[in-house]
Amino acid sequence: MNADRVRERAGSLPREPGVYQFRAEETTLYVGKAVDLRSRVRSYADPRSARIRRMVERADGIEIAVTDTETQALLLEANLIKRHQPRYNVRLKDDKSYPMVQLTAHEAPRIEITRDPDSEAQRDADGAATVFGPYTNKGQVETVVKALRETYGIRGCSDHKYAGRDRPCLDYEMGLCTAPCTREIDLESYAEDVTAVKRFLEGETGILADPLRREMEAAAQNQQFERAANCRDRLETVEAFHGAGGEAVQSVGDERSVDVLGVAIEGEDATVARLRAERGKLVDRDRHTLEAPSADTARARDDADGGVSAVLAAFIVQYYAERDLPDALLLPERHGDDEVEAWLEAEGVSVRVPGAGREAKLVELALKNARRNVGGRDECGLLADALELESARRIEGFDVSHAQGTAAVGSDVTFVEGSAEKSDYRRKKLTDQNDDYDNMRALLEWRARRAVEGRDDRPDPDLLVIDGGEGQLKAAREALAEVGWDVPAIALAKAEERVITPNRQFSWPSDAPHLHLLQRVRDEAHRFAVQYHQTIRDEVTTVLDDVPGVGPETRKRLLGRFGSVENVREASLEDLQSVTGVGERTAETIKSRL
Repeated sequence: MNADRVRERAGSLPREPGVYQFRAEETTLYVGKAVDLRSRVRSYADPRSARIRRMVERADGIEIAVTDTETQALLLEANLIKRHQPRYNVRLKDDKSYPMVQLTAHEAPRIEITRDPDSEAQRDADGAATVFGPYTNKGQVETVVKALRETYGIRGCSDHKYAGRDRPCLDYEMGLCTAPCTREIDLESYAEDVTAVKRFLEGETGILADPLRREMEAAAQNQQFERAANCRDRLETVEAFHGAGGEAVQSVGDERSVDVLGVAIEGEDATVARLRAERGKLVDRDRHTLEAPSADTARARDDADGGVSAVLAAFIVQYYAERDLPDALLLPERHGDDEVEAWLEAEGVSVRVPGAGREAKLVELALKNARRNVGGRDECGLLADALELESARRIEGFDVSHAQGTAAVGSDVTFVEGSAEKSDYRRKKLTDQNDDYDNMRALLEWRARRAVEGRDDRPDPDLLVIDGGEGQLKAAREALAEVGWDVPAIALAKAEERVITPNRQFSWPSDAPHLHLLQRVRDEAHRFAVQYHQTIRDEVTTVLDDVPGVGPETRKRLLGRFGSVENVREASLEDLQSVTGVGERTAETIKSRL
């Protein structure tokens, strides 16, 4: 694009907050945010550096998205950078992104929390989904979406669960859905409820707050105080949902958590070291790699250069997607981004650049940690090179556990950038059988089908690691092939620590960093599987399980009170009734069955 085309495009843009993308054919070259889209895009008619001039010349179009607030523009920019990985942005190499709320374009729209609004659900539907956000607090979003569903009955089920039903599902019984699938509600009335939900998400807080307040007051009048308290908590979350949050700024004396950042840059590679201090004590440290424009050229934003300040601004926004912000951030220098500064201030985060004292020493320690890693290859990169993969950033590990074929279970653990991502752990109860190969085949088929059918909300991994040898790997690959999930899989055998691939085997040195990474994944998958197996195995089974009216909770109360089945058998009817709360007839049934 030349200067005239940029000015022409800018002249048609609104003077509102939003995000813009410079595009070349199907590729996003750069993503930026703006308080005033027209003014910001017009500035590219006279680029401030040779690098940005080349970017503008390569572009053949500019796309925009208007947001309600500057903060939403900031967060949407981070999401788009993570999704498209544009070469002219500073890019954090992780897959964290901010949650959004999406109402699909189906005949009976569903509501869902998503990190990728360009999902299959949106593409397959007629028209385009309506997307709100992004938001910083996933817990708050989940609370609000649940309250919306309880109030307006909007469905949350997937398409394959919605289609072909002849009776409502459990969500209908729980009051979370009005069941448009079986026309318990007609589509016209359902559409009115969807419109009400949209009005709330567009900023009309009373649409949801007023029904919650009435429910709270009614529960209090009926002396249902626990229910009233729950309504009060949800009401507070709903009323704060659209707030700016400026009143939440905390004083220094209230700081419980402090993150200290250090940055080191070499060429277009940057490393950010993060130290976490809680109540004055260091509790955690980690390092993160970013790809950044070279330091001698300017970014296409208001940064003085493409150096430390640009890396800090990009890291802060992209890293704290899906992570709680600390009470304070200690930085080696100012990040220089006004929108980031306004966002952190609204979120109550104190940002300081200490010059002396203990805080300055912490920043220096973070800088030393960053310099240790800059320009070097991390273990994920080494592993990818050794296995000839494009990436090994995201790894899932699998193992099965059972006792002579009983209480069979499988584990699925996730590592991102070499660290355990416990929120993405999954586990599966398997059919009892004393066959490790079939168990592994069943576990991988379960994981693959969830991925292919879009029922797993995690990103596809770069690599699957199987705990076992050639037999387990063969079984796993057969399951992947049958389902059609194309993800590389290898196995790590315990005895010789051999890395087994479909084509060859490796015996790497015992001190190889990439071998240590695989060992951590394999050992964690084993630990998680054994833990779940023990939980299943230790579930007490007694003759009480066969007694009608005696479920797990009743059984637990009986054994907790009387100690054994024999003592339950000897107890009086009155004692049984007082412990279990059942009627006389059920108590007599329990006695007779024992």
